[in-house]
Amino acid sequence: MSTQALVKVDGQRLQKLRGRRLWLVGDLAEKSGVHRNTISKLENDRGGAYPETIRKLAKALDVDPTELLQE
Repeated sequence: MSTQALVKVDGQRLQKLRGRRLWLVGDLAEKSGVHRNTISKLENDRGGAYPETIRKLAKALDVDPTELLQE
């Protein structure tokens, strides 16, 4: 188990970035390697993510990881 702290993700922004690409949750899961349930939870603001998860999502979406963080 990781000792890193969970980081709060901006679920609306994540969903918007995914939607701009016309991707379903499963598409982002496949491209990022992050489980679809995790993406769904993040988009619905039901939990945080480890920094590595944020990096994977950002890479798949071709954005800077800080764009996914809640301000």
